[in-house]
Amino acid sequence: MALEYFKATDFRCLAAVELDIDPSYNLVYGQNASGKTSLLEALSYMGRGKSFRGASVQNLVRHGAREFVLFGRTVNAGVSRHIGVRNGPAGLETSVDGVHDGGAAALAEALPLQVIDPDIHDLVAGGPEQRRRFLDWATFHVEHGYLDAWRRFRRALKQRNAALRQGAGAAELGGWDREFVATALVVDAARRRAFDLLLPCLAEAAADLLGAEVAFDYRQGWASEEDLATALVGAQGRDRQQGSSQVGPQRADIRLVFDERQARKMVSRGQQKLLACAMVLGATELVQGELERKLLLLLDDPAAELDDRSLARLMARVARLESQVIATALQPQANLFPAPPRMFHVEQGIVSPAT
Repeated sequence: MALEYFKATDFRCLAAVELDIDPSYNLVYGQNASGKTSLLEALSYMGRGKSFRGASVQNLVRHGAREFVLFGRTVNAGVSRHIGVRNGPAGLETSVDGVHDGGAAALAEALPLQVIDPDIHDLVAGGPEQRRRFLDWATFHVEHGYLDAWRRFRRALKQRNAALRQGAGAAELGGWDREFVATALVVDAARRRAFDLLLPCLAEAAADLLGAEVAFDYRQGWASEEDLATALVGAQGRDRQQGSSQVGPQRADIRLVFDERQARKMVSRGQQKLLACAMVLGATELVQGELERKLLLLLDDPAAELDDRSLARLMARVARLESQVIATALQPQANLFPAPPRMFHVEQGIVSPAT
């Protein structure tokens, strides 16, 4: 799969953008605040239905406009697909090949992508929620039916938390516990299968980028020696006090150990970035293999916080994946890639092909 055409209207500073995109390497360059990151954000939004910068819709619509519109065309084995996204006062509207009811999940299936931005180190240094999202992304793509299982679990979690806040008695809470456990175990089992597939990809990519062995350990969200039903009973006092469930898949994490130290606490920001990039590239490798098609990699200023040697390692690993890549830089650094990229220049929100 490759994204061959992209159009954005009224997204942040981008009034109107149309791009014919190379199936391999693309470089977008320009000064700071010119619109480079906004372009990657728009591309990512088309595949996720949300901003990787955590921005609200109000901040994404260009000043003076009511809504933004994104459109893309992908091609895979000669078959084209059309993706559309609109957001504004009416809320998120999506379209994949004319079907409008698929929501963000349909976007993710039609345009699987990953983003490496200057905040990627938070995947290592940040809280467990980001690593859960990372694992759920991989699980969504390699485990058929995972999205439905995850949604059922989220409903059960919401209902159990509501019962806790309402002071439900033991019998009533026990009824919610059974649904919670049943759905939670399905989610956990799918995550475990995906993690087992992911683990060798993570370890190899991390060793390549950091030159050291890195261990990854899946933590399910409750004590490994307990079954979940028993753990729920043991945590009931804390649950009632907090008004929310303190054990379960919603507390899962991936623990990282680098040179026998917790990576998120001990390594430098540059090492954190390399380790986080290794995780993203390892997951990309797995998903590409499972889907048997290229993914789109968006690299926002990959040189940030990396010395020349580390940057060369990162870009060599990217090239090895043979993904479609759209990267940004301050200067037209064509030497980032093993083959000449298609070049675009951005200035004051205007994107134009560069010769």
